[in-house]
Amino acid sequence: MPRGTSHASAVATGQYERFGFLDRTRGRRYEYLGMPSILRPFLTGADRRSQAQSARALASVRDNPALVSELAALVDDRDWLVSMRALDLLEKLAFTDCALVEPHKGVFIGPIADSDKWENRLQVVRALPRFEWTARQRRRAVAILMRDVEHDQLFVRAWALDGLATFAMSDAKMRTLVRRQLEKFERSRSKALAARARKIRERLKRPLRAT
Repeated sequence: MPRGTSHASAVATGQYERFGFLDRTRGRRYEYLGMPSILRPFLTGADRRSQAQSARALASVRDNPALVSELAALVDDRDWLVSMRALDLLEKLAFTDCALVEPHKGVFIGPIADSDKWENRLQVVRALPRFEWTARQRRRAVAILMRDVEHDQLFVRAWALDGLATFAMSDAKMRTLVRRQLEKFERSRSKALAARARKIRERLKRPLRAT
């Protein structure tokens, strides 16, 4: 890589790939080989209730979209708080600019989907219905949602069922499974779950979408 090239410039111009500083051994995942991270310092410190300086990291990615590769790599960070915050930002980006995150969508059906941290499970189930998947990937995505619709954490359960309902908009068989889960939600003591169930039931009255 040319002398005097900054890390940000190298990311933006694709020089890490060109000069062999990026490891792609994990499919479309990136790992910066011994290079300083632009985003990681924003995601360290505090506790699980804090977002650290995630807003600055998000602004950096929006200013320089090439940094989304680094953000995806940070989901595998050794510090679970950094990993959690990176995943949260990927999900936020998927909501506002799905195409930007598309090359890295495999993160959401990877090992992080089986995390023992409910915060990670929540970001995964929120993100899954936003992408187009191959048949094999879709089976994995649906399996994650079916599992997490039984999660102990209320928010995870609610968003998992919401995700299943989105998939069911183009899948008649899945609509049957979703309706069974809706009955459980409607019997729940949680007013929030019951309200979510009513909204989902209304969505399922729409005609099947062509795939």
